[in-house]
Amino acid sequence: MALDAETREQLIDTVRRFVAERLRPLEAKVAEDDAMPADVVREMRELGLFGLSIPAEYGGLDLSMEDECLVAIELGRTSPAFRSTFGTNVGIGSQGLVMFGTPEQKQKYLPGIASGEIITSFALTEPEAGSDSANVQTRAHRDGDAYVLNGAKRFITNANKADLFTVMARSDPEKPGAGGVSAFLVERTLPGLSVGKPEKKMGQQGAHICDVIFENVRVPAENRLGREGEGFKVAMQVLDRGRLHISAVCVGVAERLIADCVAYMGERRQFGQALSNFQLLQGMIADSKTESMAAKALTLETARKRDAGQGVTLEAAAAKYFASEMVGRVADRAVQIFGGSGYVADYGIERFYRDVRIFRIYEGTSQIQQVVIARETLKRGG
Repeated sequence: MALDAETREQLIDTVRRFVAERLRPLEAKVAEDDAMPADVVREMRELGLFGLSIPAEYGGLDLSMEDECLVAIELGRTSPAFRSTFGTNVGIGSQGLVMFGTPEQKQKYLPGIASGEIITSFALTEPEAGSDSANVQTRAHRDGDAYVLNGAKRFITNANKADLFTVMARSDPEKPGAGGVSAFLVERTLPGLSVGKPEKKMGQQGAHICDVIFENVRVPAENRLGREGEGFKVAMQVLDRGRLHISAVCVGVAERLIADCVAYMGERRQFGQALSNFQLLQGMIADSKTESMAAKALTLETARKRDAGQGVTLEAAAAKYFASEMVGRVADRAVQIFGGSGYVADYGIERFYRDVRIFRIYEGTSQIQQVVIARETLKRGG
């Protein structure tokens, strides 16, 4: 649901102030502790951030894709770990349910997801199925009124906090590829489900990824999401949407880094003058600004197309590909502009340099986006 201009501006202003006044001062502490303060999570719930994309009838804000992207840009102006706290509830952890769930499934889970009482995760990636997502090996064997799940998922965001997993599992072992995969809503408390310890990561401390193990987990058949064999369809539609959200976050991070560079260049002096006077550094700012503006324009244009009901598989892949690569270049230039100060921890630039690296990997690597873009372009004839 698209917000009117006044309501949209109020929401964006509220998020902007929350980021600037509440989250940015905590960036270093969250990274050092590798943990999100409970009071911050509570405030996120009170602001409705867990329900940005959940329909209003279930207690969410029901934002349009464009409005969600504008909010995500604001959230990108602080450490990505903050957004990750509720990101799965907004995107990949909930949208399969929103798009394909039965009325009963939605009524059971969506109100809790919107309030943040239920934390969600999206369990697709496996040791042998990352980019090759149609090669899912986790099995779902039908046994009466339930499916019995066995297998393992890897690098699952928010798994250690999740109450509900959207799990992709092979329900038809005789059918290779995508056609044999189904989607399931799996509650954390089911016997046989276990979660590994959080992985030590390159960046985004405070956001956690873990393995999820299924050992004879009996999932009620009523918790299958969509029809049997539709799991890959569910996953791809969820990822189309998630890629736009990530694109917007990348834009926000880039804008934050550019602003930090401009401020530093105005204060720091070399050879008797401010860094902002040096044309080679001005060139870095020009490149960063131009690329961030292009990524923003592409992301918002694609969001508006999606809101209008158009298919955006190509455009979402292009936005995610360009924006995630762009923010990596912007972060690299920021380290260079800050020089030695960019390499040490005090200024936070090296932290962002590490944080943004994952954007080129999750929800489809840059190489997968290239494949999608080329495939869809060839389908369209140019």
